[in-house]
Amino acid sequence: MDHTPDSVVRRWFSEVWNAGREDAVWQLMAPDALVHGLGDEPMIGPAQFIGYFRAMHGALRPIDVTVVRTVVDGEMVVAHCHVTARHSGPTLGGPPTGQTADFWGMTMARVVDGQIVEGWNCFDFLTMFQQFGWVRNPVTPQP
Repeated sequence: MDHTPDSVVRRWFSEVWNAGREDAVWQLMAPDALVHGLGDEPMIGPAQFIGYFRAMHGALRPIDVTVVRTVVDGEMVVAHCHVTARHSGPTLGGPPTGQTADFWGMTMARVVDGQIVEGWNCFDFLTMFQQFGWVRNPVTPQP
């Protein structure tokens, strides 16, 4: 199995997000990994990340994260991602709208021995919430 940073981050999005494999979180994330940018505080390890994964995966089905490009520098990899999903479950704090989402984001991860040991995330969740109708887009004309 290829343990390069590029391969690990591509497997992360393919297996964890697209295939919904919770076991892949435990395989690809180090036990003490730090995850930034997905909540108020960094998450530590798979045990804390699993709650976030379940909430997102419970609300966004199907979800497809396409890694459009990566840039690698030693242990570091940046992945530019395109996300499409349908809001089909209640686990984001409101009833499912059935609306689709189409947005972009980036992850920077440090990979050691085939596992993510630290990750920084910047995804355009504001656009996702606007597409669900939960947040008004101030530049879109209102009826």
